[in-house]
Amino acid sequence: MARIVYVNGQYLPYREATVHVEDRGFQFADAVYEVCEIFKGRLTDLSGHLDRLNRSLLELDIPQPMPRAALLNVIRELMRRNRVRDGLLYLQVTRGAAPRDFFIPRPALTPTVVALARSVPRQRGEVTAAKGIRVVTMADQRWKRPDIKTTLLLPQVLARETARQKGAAEAWLVDADGFVTEGAASNAWIVTKDNKLVTRPSDEAILKGITRQTVLKLAEKLGLTVEKRKFTVSEAKAAQEAFITAATAVVMPVIAIDDSPIGNGQPGPLAAQLRQKLYTVAEQWG
Repeated sequence: MARIVYVNGQYLPYREATVHVEDRGFQFADAVYEVCEIFKGRLTDLSGHLDRLNRSLLELDIPQPMPRAALLNVIRELMRRNRVRDGLLYLQVTRGAAPRDFFIPRPALTPTVVALARSVPRQRGEVTAAKGIRVVTMADQRWKRPDIKTTLLLPQVLARETARQKGAAEAWLVDADGFVTEGAASNAWIVTKDNKLVTRPSDEAILKGITRQTVLKLAEKLGLTVEKRKFTVSEAKAAQEAFITAATAVVMPVIAIDDSPIGNGQPGPLAAQLRQKLYTVAEQWG
């Protein structure tokens, strides 16, 4: 658990960190967020996360809460106060607090900023990666702009819960045409029989994952063939390997989709290689 949380200019004990009851993030999910991995005391791909945060704010017309340099100081101080070496940083910006009304308040409100840094034992992820995870597929019922990283996450919560009830760790969402979009909280990848990496193109149907971008850079460095295209559930089940990417999962092998084993039902070698070498191309900030 995080010991100290940043809320609107104050560093507060976890139990005392609160926001206004009429904050629009609380009432309308009128908010955006980012999650960034902390690896050996350094943040992974922080610039990419902050760039995406800025894009999300612009898409929703939420003012920038502070200059980037000031935000970096907040992040650095949170990591120091919470003594996080391996874990995650969570950062959320809402439109602010105002009497409840569907109309966006004008003039613009002062945004609410919440951030925390939390330790997560790295060994936990390594144990999971050595075994691989199972995923289940289901209809993508999210709003039409998942490319904006908002806190409007109830469809993903329900998808993850359905996956858990079926003994899986993640849900792969499927669009109306039968193509996989992405995971409930991750990007989806497959490896074809001829060793081609396949992932859906960056469009408004998926979140442009920062870890996904790092894997694409790593694949180029390793001379791998990458196809950015849509793929069906049937193609995924017939793949040689499958995996997900996310800041909280890094590169996580998928060993079964809807109870259909992928490859030999064990984590594949390419996913393992990408997981091992990811940090050779990832931006590290400390």
